[in-house]
Order: sequence, then C-alpha cells, then structure tokens
Amino acid sequence: MEPPGKGEEMAAALRAAKRALRAELRQRLRALGAAERQRQSRLLTRKVLGHPKYKESKRIAIFLSMPDEIQTEEIIQDIFKQRKECFIPRYKPQSNHMDMLKLLSAEDISSLALTSWNILQPGDDDTAREEALAAGGLDLIFMPGLGFDRKGNRLGRGKGYYDTYLERCMKHPRGKPYTIALAFREQICDSVPVTENDVQVDEILYEDC
Repeated sequence: MEPPGKGEEMAAALRAAKRALRAELRQRLRALGAAERQRQSRLLTRKVLGHPKYKESKRIAIFLSMPDEIQTEEIIQDIFKQRKECFIPRYKPQSNHMDMLKLLSAEDISSLALTSWNILQPGDDDTAREEALAAGGLDLIFMPGLGFDRKGNRLGRGKGYYDTYLERCMKHPRGKPYTIALAFREQICDSVPVTENDVQVDEILYEDC
C-alpha cells in the first residue's frame, strides 16, 4: 500500500512531465517550416491511401488539421472519391466532450464555423448532422496529437477529447474502431508519459515508420 500523499506526488510529477514534453514538442513544431510540413503531409497522404485498414473502412473519422498538424485535405477528398462516409470532430469547450459529425462533402468544409481556438467545426445549432455513434459507429479514426512514442502512447493537447470519445466507442455495439495517428517525424518521442486513462493508438504513421 502506498503511503499517504505518495499517489498525489506521482500524479503531480506525471502532469509536470506532460507539461514539459508539450512545451518541447510545440517548440519543435514551430521550428518546422511550411515546405517541410507540406512534404511530410504529402508523404503520409500516400501512406494512408495505400493502407489496408483505410481501404477496407467505410465509416471514417478524421480531424480538420491546424497548421501544426499533418494536413488532411487530400485524405478527406479521397474519402468522398471512394464513396466512404466521413465524420469530423465537434469539440465542446470547457469540457472533454467531443462528437464525430457527418461531413456531407469536401466542399461542405467551407460551410463550417471557425471556433475561437481557430478550428473549423459544425456549429452548436447544426443539429441535422448524423453523429457516428448514434448510428453505425466507426471503422477507423485518424487521430491528431502533439507527441507519440513507438509503443502507441499519445500525448494530446491536454483536454482528453479523444480518450473520452474512445471510451464511448467501446460501449457501442460495433466496438472500438481502429485508430491511426498521423505525425510529423519531429513528433516521435523516446517515451510519452501516460496515465491509466490514456488510450493507446493502434498505429502511428510518420515518415520513417
């Protein structure tokens, strides 16, 4: 049995380790030029389009990328070209709740609202879109993140949106979808500090994998 306070000390140390690694990774990403981000994004797009899990999946969730993330526009275009169903995140501020809502076409992105933290997503008043778990579930989720290690551990931005959503997926009759993280090689770490609530990624795609 741990002595009183020991658990709190360990939790505080883990939070501090995550904060320090997030700061280091943000610095690495800031140093990455636009041309290099585009080069690695194109390379990963080719990896995704040829991936067996992508080819066999019909219902796919994917993030709309921010400038410091692998760019996903070409993957989204291909999802519609292959007549698959596409779902995108809607994050609820001041919470860890996220829904995956259906995108009707690649052009549909231009109708989305820009949030205060600079992410395009369906507005709160957009109630007509299908939520993935309300119907057929998901086959595949492409996941963003700040850092990853080769064991599948993921460091997000600290809100817990994806971990919480994957817990909901596990309760769906279809079960947990396959998860693939898309990363710049600069986001690959020797080790990512994790808690028991952090869900591992099934596979991480990056340039050298």
